[in-house]
Amino acid sequence: MKFSSLTLRTFTTLHTWVGLVAGFALFVAFYAGAITVFHHDLPLWQSPQGMSQPAQTLDDAQRLLDGVLEKHPDARKHIGMTFPGAETPQSVAYWQNAQGTWLFAWADHVDGSPTPPQAGLAELVNELHYTLGLPVAGIYLMGVVSLLYGLALLSGLVIHLPKLVGDLFALRPGRNFKQMWQDAHNVIGVLSLPFHLLFAVTGALLCLVFLQLAALNPLIYDGKLMHALPAAMDTAPIRAPANEAVRPGSLAMLHARSIAVANEMGQAEFEPAYLKLANAGDANATIEITGDGGKALGPLGAVAMDANTGEVLHTQLPGQRDANHATLAAAYALHFGEFGNGLVPWLYFALGLGGAFLFYSGNLLWIESRRKRRQQVQGRAQINMARATVGVCIGLCVAVSAAFVSVQVLEHLAPAHAETGMRWTCFVVWGGCALWAALRAPAKAAVELLWAAAIVTALVPVAHGAMSGLWLWTSAQHGYWPLFWVDGVALAMAVGFAAMARATRKRALHGDPNSVWAIARCRATTRRACPYADAGPCADDRSWARQGR
Repeated sequence: MKFSSLTLRTFTTLHTWVGLVAGFALFVAFYAGAITVFHHDLPLWQSPQGMSQPAQTLDDAQRLLDGVLEKHPDARKHIGMTFPGAETPQSVAYWQNAQGTWLFAWADHVDGSPTPPQAGLAELVNELHYTLGLPVAGIYLMGVVSLLYGLALLSGLVIHLPKLVGDLFALRPGRNFKQMWQDAHNVIGVLSLPFHLLFAVTGALLCLVFLQLAALNPLIYDGKLMHALPAAMDTAPIRAPANEAVRPGSLAMLHARSIAVANEMGQAEFEPAYLKLANAGDANATIEITGDGGKALGPLGAVAMDANTGEVLHTQLPGQRDANHATLAAAYALHFGEFGNGLVPWLYFALGLGGAFLFYSGNLLWIESRRKRRQQVQGRAQINMARATVGVCIGLCVAVSAAFVSVQVLEHLAPAHAETGMRWTCFVVWGGCALWAALRAPAKAAVELLWAAAIVTALVPVAHGAMSGLWLWTSAQHGYWPLFWVDGVALAMAVGFAAMARATRKRALHGDPNSVWAIARCRATTRRACPYADAGPCADDRSWARQGR
């Protein structure tokens, strides 16, 4: 298929500028998204003492539920709770108080805490993924970014379609660093294109679902969206309280009943994961039990029952859902890799890091494409873009690793401040890295922050081992594989950052001197003769001074 030169230029411009506008947010989303693959492991890594504690039983969950309902009348209207299992060894209950604040309770902690146990680190990484850490508006911003992302992908497809086969296998390492980065950008982009289209569509759907429903409200729901929303999102029907107190059914009975119903409807595997209980203790109380149904696309299914008798009210199980639930379940599963076998999370991890590389390399290519090859002093736009790329992208890598280190230290020295301290560490370090990049020459800042990322990331398994006594080898000996993999991945990423730092320094010293990524070589025969000797051993003439120290 051939396109006219005008069409290709138009789509190239569109691809470039849309990628630049959305690239920073997408780097954050993909880098954090790669780490969210381990979201089930991070709480255990954060508080590894749970690995050696015996798993709770349904009796423990029943005592927790009864304790919360007795102490917090607000929770009777609507309360959720996780079942004890392999991924969540202890049950956690959650509800909203009269002021609308979410509270959490767990064994021997039924007073109600604003933060769940052991979930701070996983929650922080997840927030970076889908909101960039921005409250309220962040999720809608990421929805818009996902739409721009899809536009960039489609324009990139038009650009590379005429030479798709050539781009797929063209990777030419050598002295031409721009060509090598361009080839790597193209190869990764082409190979992962189906997944990136999937991420763009599902990301927009998940982030903007409520805006979409609001837009369709007058057309489809006749202005009665709030009445239709529960049926579209939940499985249990809405029943008004009967204001008649009854003895509720036991969790053990309802747990067993949900499994039996799922089995009868063709779900050979159904492991209850969490519940939603409405109007607890009332004659019209309902319970919705959601569980994992195996390896289907969108494996989570739900059985809704009368909370007192166990009578089945409705079901939404894999392969037997209505259009709304099937669409949302498939979107969630495809976006987060919640399907298939144990290799799928590792594939998504690789795709996440590869996606982050795409946006980082895209910025580098934009800078290089506008380089004046015979001009020592590059344009302000290129220099500022280079500084922003280094500060935001590499700075995020340093910040996330710093959050991992800080949460380990705080969990052992000041556990009450672990949540707040970890968040402050992450965003302060991120801001500090951005400021550092703004004040330094791009080439120097890139090398320095990559080494910082390597060192801080290497400290992740060190801090974990020193604070908990569970080093890589001891985790493997005890069969604590979630801890082993988190530490092992951190160590591998530290090696990767160090390799990038060495390559970036080599490029800075021996690459094209007329680049923002070059550390200019001093032409003076002696350090005393160099007018910019105080700027450092790599200082050069006025071009270096003008591009910033």
